[in-house]
Amino acid sequence: MSESCKKVYITTPIYYVNDVPHIGHAYTTIIADTLARYSRMVGYDVFFLTGTDEHGQKIEQAAKARGKSPQEYADEISARFKDLWDEFEISYDKFIRTTDEDHMKGVQKAFEVMYDNGDIYKDVYRGNYCVSCETFFTETQLVDDEFCPECGRSTTVVEEESYFFRLSKYQDKLLEWYESQPDCILPKAKRNEVINFVKNGLDDLSITRTSFDWGVKLPEKIGDPKHVMYVWLDALMNYVTALGYGTDEAKMDYWPAKIHLIGKDILRFHAIYWPAFLMSLGLELPQHIGAHGWWTRNGEKMSKSKGNVVDPKEIADAYGLENFRYFMLREVPFGQDGDFSQRALIDRINSDLGNDLGNLLNRIIGMSGKYFDFAVKSEGVKTHHAAEFEEAEAIFRQVEPYLYEVQTNRYLEELWKTLRIANKAIDTGMPWAKMKEGKEDEAMATIALVANILAKVAVLLHPFMPKTTDKIARALGFAISTESYVKLVKEGGLLGDFTIEKIPPLFPRIEEPLVATPAEKAEAVKEEKKSEAKAKQKAAKAAAPKEESGANLITIDQFFQVQLKVGTVVEAEEVPKSKKLLRLQVDLGEEKPRQIVAGIKEWYGPQDLVNTQVCVVANLKPAKLMGMISEGMILAAKDDEGLCLVRPEKPRKPGSAIG
Repeated sequence: MSESCKKVYITTPIYYVNDVPHIGHAYTTIIADTLARYSRMVGYDVFFLTGTDEHGQKIEQAAKARGKSPQEYADEISARFKDLWDEFEISYDKFIRTTDEDHMKGVQKAFEVMYDNGDIYKDVYRGNYCVSCETFFTETQLVDDEFCPECGRSTTVVEEESYFFRLSKYQDKLLEWYESQPDCILPKAKRNEVINFVKNGLDDLSITRTSFDWGVKLPEKIGDPKHVMYVWLDALMNYVTALGYGTDEAKMDYWPAKIHLIGKDILRFHAIYWPAFLMSLGLELPQHIGAHGWWTRNGEKMSKSKGNVVDPKEIADAYGLENFRYFMLREVPFGQDGDFSQRALIDRINSDLGNDLGNLLNRIIGMSGKYFDFAVKSEGVKTHHAAEFEEAEAIFRQVEPYLYEVQTNRYLEELWKTLRIANKAIDTGMPWAKMKEGKEDEAMATIALVANILAKVAVLLHPFMPKTTDKIARALGFAISTESYVKLVKEGGLLGDFTIEKIPPLFPRIEEPLVATPAEKAEAVKEEKKSEAKAKQKAAKAAAPKEESGANLITIDQFFQVQLKVGTVVEAEEVPKSKKLLRLQVDLGEEKPRQIVAGIKEWYGPQDLVNTQVCVVANLKPAKLMGMISEGMILAAKDDEGLCLVRPEKPRKPGSAIG
């Protein structure tokens, strides 16, 4: 995308409402949101589109299986996508649904135009159809003469009256487009796959069906009411109907799209069918079509049957939305398949964000406070650190193309090089030594160099992590805007004099995975059922006639086998996704506090427990609850009025024995 372009139109695919949002949907949408935020920041007029694809036989069948109308089912699933994007603060300008009246009118208008152009004709279709993929396949494309080459499911032999689009007519024009625009398909290796497919020959495309009813009807002027449009003709048209095509044309000046972001599984539809439709309509072609890879989990393909599908909301809630955004955009080169693991996410948070970015900010906050009462002046940066400043500036000047080529990982890699320059400048400049030598101007110059590098990184990182970078900018005495982008990045300017603001650490260290694995969740359910069974047995036993005296007595020796100690709660927090559990760190007078997981959340909050004392069974065998080790048990009493902890009457030294 060139800087001369004032209007920027960015789209995700419209997501099919046959399932709830997963990590692949989140990945596409986060990339698009990042590009939209960057484009707005640099001063472009942006229109960002996302939405849901709601027609087709698959939706009709799914709704029927659930006892709902197709519209009711589509409303329900579409709302899940919209709600998640709103919770993720996705900055879309329009959320389109293919059941929108304006969209359907626009699709009918497009059908009329292509029909009048002679690009649509009526015939009989005979072939194999995959309901899951909503796609027709020739016999040569099938696997073992029956199965879909895309999803592996069995296809259905279909013979029905259909309208066809003359796709074969546009074969040469498509090849000319691929040749003349080498970056029309990103990554560029995907372009070669498309070219080879087209060179093998294109058959005309069946674009209507009569065997189901849930779709856009043909225009009235065609006079053929039993036909509905093929879901891909309907769906692809969303990119222009969202701008008013076929209705008020209100936003058509945003066309052509600067980039359509999609998954690689729908590249053929976007790189062959869609440009052919646009050629027939006399509309310009999109500048880029970006196709990303798939995500696996711990090296395995995700599937419901394996129970390893990643819920993006669960991960974002546990680790922080912006940490999740950074990981997704940094971890894998665009176009390649990526692997999700909590350990990789934790490493990115602790290393890239915590050590490299967060710690650097903490270092200059500490030094500026210690030596200059938090005042920072940039006047000596170019005098004392000209080489480091220019080395960083050279990187800042050349990162933008990576973003618009959707190489988000390279973009972030380059930004992080400037953080290494800043950290090295502190280590070699040694402001603490300069202060002892009376060279205060040199110490200030080093701190100011780092502050300016951090400010520029915050601006360029803003589209990825908007709230985090706003905090960094406030600490450094400025606000991120188009004006600060121009001053600090485009013009290579410096911050004015400012007083640095002390802020809490941005990226607390994470030691262990925060989300239970599928196996751990299953184990937790199993343990909960065991606990419920034991509780029922206990209740039944209590209700039974009393046994003869002495049946449940223990000896004094047996009692003293149990080690009871006084402990002080030093930390307490809720266990994510648990209604009952709190995770405590309890000082028992040992080398380090013990972690104890206690089912007391219904009666106590973390704030009620910190710096209070409890009684602990200290020699229980460690147990695993919700994936966390518990190294003891808190004593409590419970009756019909609730639960209360057993505590010492007066404070006692942690580790004091109870007897």
